[in-house]
Order: sequence, then C-alpha cells, then structure tokens
Amino acid sequence: MHQTISYGKVIFIGAGPGDPELLTIKALRYLQKADVVLTDRLVSEVILKEYVNPAAEIIYVGKQCRKGASTSQQTINDLLLQYASEEKLVVRLKGGDVSIFSNILDELQTLVTRNIPYEIVPGITAALGAAAYSGIPLTARGYATAVRFLTYYKSDVVTEAYWKELAETDDTLVFYMSVETLPHLVDKLITNHIVEEKLLAVIEQATTPMQRVHTCTVYEYSQKLKHMEFASPSLIVIGKVVQLHQQFGWLQNSHSTKEYFSPVESKLIPYKKEARA
Repeated sequence: MHQTISYGKVIFIGAGPGDPELLTIKALRYLQKADVVLTDRLVSEVILKEYVNPAAEIIYVGKQCRKGASTSQQTINDLLLQYASEEKLVVRLKGGDVSIFSNILDELQTLVTRNIPYEIVPGITAALGAAAYSGIPLTARGYATAVRFLTYYKSDVVTEAYWKELAETDDTLVFYMSVETLPHLVDKLITNHIVEEKLLAVIEQATTPMQRVHTCTVYEYSQKLKHMEFASPSLIVIGKVVQLHQQFGWLQNSHSTKEYFSPVESKLIPYKKEARA
C-alpha cells in the first residue's frame, strides 16, 4: 500500500527592486504567515527584519553572477521540496518580479513533478522601479512605443542579427545583469551604426538610498563612463527616453558608494538558518 504524502504550499513572491515599501499587500500578507522564507540576495533587509513572521525560519539562498559562493539551483530546489514535504508554508522570495530573469521555471518544474501546490505573486521589476525613480518613462509618447527587457551577461546570448535590429530600433532597451559586459554591448551597437544621438543610462541600486544615475550618448560612453565601476545591481537603459531624466528626475544621486545589498559571501551561502526572536 502506497503512503500518501501531504505537502504544504510554496508562494513565489517578487519583493520589488529595493525600496521595501514597494512590496505588495498580498506579498506582505503571505510573509506574515510564512513558516519558512527562502530569500535571494537582492531583497531588502528591511523586508526580512520587519515584514516577515517573527517565528519564520529565514534561509539565504542568494546568487551573484560569477561568484563561487552562490547557492546552486539544485540546492534551492531541494530546500523547496524539503520544507514543502514538512507541510509548511514556504515563501520563495525573489528580488524584483518573479517572472523577469529569474530561475522560477526550474523551481516550478520541481514542484509540479511532486504535485506541490503553489502561487505566484508578482512584484515590481527592476526596470519599472528604476524608470520611476529616475524620471524616465520607458514608453513616453513621442519617444518610444515599446520597451524590450534583455540581458547580455555573456557574449553568446544575443545574435549578430539581433544586434543589428537593436541598433536600428526606436524601442527603449533595458538590459539586466549586463553591466560587466557593458563595454562590449556598446561596441556592438556602435558597430551596427546606432544613431549618434541615442542616449544611455546606467542606474545603480535603483529605488534604494544608494541610487545613482549616469547618462551620456552611446558614443560618449568610452570617454565618460567606461572607467567607472558600478555597484551591483545596475540596470542599463538605452533610448530617446533617457533624455527625460534631466527634466523629470526627482531623486538626487546618492553620494554614497556603499552597497545596499550585501554580497553573497556575507550571507554564509549555500544557506544560513537565522535565529529569530
């Protein structure tokens, strides 16, 4: 006779891009009920300290590009199964929105194979938070009629044919996880003859007290920004809409170079169980 296994439930939650007050009410309600929270690196400590059920177990499972201390996806999948099999309410807390450049597909497939119930709660993705806090409406009338969310974290994720299209389009381009490859990204656009007046913005640590916005034309990048080292996370916006920052940017650049989000090494990855009062 086969024994029936009872499972808890997993709630995927987008925590927003940084400012803890951008958390949704639904996300807050689940955090206050959670038994376990598996949290990414790009989640405000304020959310973890002030909004999570005080009795919940918080486990850091952060990733950071090219950092050896990052938690493996298999470890995260195993933790989801472990705590769900203990009939617990598990919150999988991700920075930004859960559906934009996250590994939610791997985690959903893991749950579906065991028939574990789940819900998906959206959050404000980094592009929308950065645009709002920088005064850059991504599809401002007369400037752009579409926006594309992309990533260029390694050289083979964008084809040569697509670079030509990106250089020619009037769509606003938003690149996630691409600041380390930004010099090559700019070279690709210039090689494909992007128009000289097209602007570029690098937005560091968007929506946090450490936010800084740097702008120039794509062709000015090598003289004005190439020498700079940008904090993680940084978002890249390319398009005519960038010029609106000068007129509508309402948040002054921070003078601090500190990081709002701690590096993965300080989280004792692969994971740390934090004792809470």
